[in-house]
Amino acid sequence: MTTLEAHNLIKQYHLRQGVRTRPLRAVDDVSFTLDPRRTVALVGQSGSGKSTIAKLLLQLERPTSGEILLDGKSVERRGAGLKRYRRTVQMVFQDPFASLNPFHTVEHHLQRPVRLHHPQLTKDEVHRRVLQLLERVRLTPAENVAARRPHELSGGQRQRVAIARALAPEPGILIADEPVSMLDVSIRLGVLNLLATLQREEDLGVLYITHDLATARHFSDEILVMYQGRIVERGTADDVILSPQHEYTKTLAAAAPNPERRIGELRR
Repeated sequence: MTTLEAHNLIKQYHLRQGVRTRPLRAVDDVSFTLDPRRTVALVGQSGSGKSTIAKLLLQLERPTSGEILLDGKSVERRGAGLKRYRRTVQMVFQDPFASLNPFHTVEHHLQRPVRLHHPQLTKDEVHRRVLQLLERVRLTPAENVAARRPHELSGGQRQRVAIARALAPEPGILIADEPVSMLDVSIRLGVLNLLATLQREEDLGVLYITHDLATARHFSDEILVMYQGRIVERGTADDVILSPQHEYTKTLAAAAPNPERRIGELRR
């Protein structure tokens, strides 16, 4: 089982304005831990720094300062160490159609990470692994789905393929960046339930990035509220939702759908 730690992460960019530049701190002293079988929700509006944190954790960006630890050890930034890290920390992107090549079959998309991270497998073993991954994300009959291309699938099916691809290297950490925001409301619950099931059964630590405080409450153990690059509030899901302390969290909580809220309250 795998633990990922972020310690005092800072990411600063320099924006050009004419002949001058000004600093922009997208992530400002952020720390948290992703433990096995736990989901941490990172909640905030667009531009708050959520996706920048994802890029830092995926080693797509280097932090200006701070440290990322995997099982208590610093992350190597090149060679075999970086490959092991990227096998362990995988990503589910927001837009399943944009993240899948429309010219290739589902099997092609899943074969590539299997072959990359399990080079010892034979062609038949790779094929069987692809079918197992599709069944794992509830896409059946797997043989039929494997032969299709992304445009032949629904949005929910494409996102399940993206989740299967992330599972192919057998990771310990899964970063899900707005994984249901591009999907119809009617199928979001199924995808979120799938992620919750995989978290338990695969012993995954999950970072669920979202702007939706309501889903964060129901599908996470801990909520981190991010505002202007900083974590302004953190706690258990119920504590943050039911007893928000920061004004920004109170605004998010007030905007979240609540079926128990009376019509009269909504009109005030």
